[in-house]
Amino acid sequence: MILLFVVNRNEFFLSHRLPIAIAARDEGYDVHVVTGSDDSHTINSFGLVHHFLPISRSGLNPWLELKTFLFLWSLIRNLKPDLLHLVTIKPVIYGGLIARLNRVPSLVIAISGLGSIFVSNSQMRIARWIRLGIEFIFKVVLRHPNLKVIFQNNNDKETINSLRTLDSTQSVLISGSGILLEDYPFRPEPNGIPVITFASRLLKEKGVNEFVEASRILKNRGINLRFWLLGLPDYGNPSSVQKFDVDLWQKAGLIEYFGFRADISNIFASSNIIVLPSYYGEGLPKVLIEAAACGRAVVTTDSPGCREAILPNVSGILVPIKDAISLADAIEYLIVNQDLRQVMGKAGRHLAEKKFRIENVVELHLKIYSELMKRIKS
Repeated sequence: MILLFVVNRNEFFLSHRLPIAIAARDEGYDVHVVTGSDDSHTINSFGLVHHFLPISRSGLNPWLELKTFLFLWSLIRNLKPDLLHLVTIKPVIYGGLIARLNRVPSLVIAISGLGSIFVSNSQMRIARWIRLGIEFIFKVVLRHPNLKVIFQNNNDKETINSLRTLDSTQSVLISGSGILLEDYPFRPEPNGIPVITFASRLLKEKGVNEFVEASRILKNRGINLRFWLLGLPDYGNPSSVQKFDVDLWQKAGLIEYFGFRADISNIFASSNIIVLPSYYGEGLPKVLIEAAACGRAVVTTDSPGCREAILPNVSGILVPIKDAISLADAIEYLIVNQDLRQVMGKAGRHLAEKKFRIENVVELHLKIYSELMKRIKS
């Protein structure tokens, strides 16, 4: 049984899908992984087979897109996977079409957020045409006869269901990618100047500018806080923050920049509040799951994916999107109300234990694989 994952980035596969792939390998699947990063050693070291996919994650150069499509076509045609698991928009579009044309027996589509194109209210003609094109392709792809579509939040599920191509047996709701709770132990908050932490890719839609502006607002109010910014610019995305912006924010004393950090649980243990003011079109942000497991109160936006990652007013606070003043007010409220903040942190840990265990996520995926494979054999 050959299982092929198609994901745009190595990092995303390793952080969000690796435990599923390893469990499938242990179940007897011959697991192959194709990503847009040419770093085979790490993935191969887990007993998986890596293939490099030439892909531009957000570019629209027709020749590069054709190259991506033809490479993936050739790989799938030659490998002949029994089960194709597609993650992120471009792999879903290209891989889904190829699966239909090559009659791949089983197809799993993971909607880990629909991205900014589906949540934007842009009136730009190009944005409208891109969305219409994606919706048309989705209608074709979602007519695969042996299909499961995994959603991380109800908003995405309703958006795709509005295309009227899925029946109730084909869609599954799984709350995020899960985490190994032992890697994110609950620890008491630190003493000293409170630390407010943002950890994500540095994209404008992730709310970076609002985070920095909230810092400016609270400093102007005379509140002594430290704002930690973690993450890297994503130059493959046109909405990436530039490094010189980060340098200017640091020089202005608005943030302390740490770049990418692998020890996120230690960072959160040294923080008091975790903030993600995203309006990106998230699936269910893993950083908010990690924050909950570490027992930290969260301030995030009332937007798809983010709202599902917390219990509003129990483990965190929701604020409107693109509203730095509301964000600053929520942070100040939690700083002033220390006891409430710590109660929220404990509620977050309880939520993580109940809802976000990686073991549960892996088990649900293996069940989906098994169900689809049984249909092939019957």
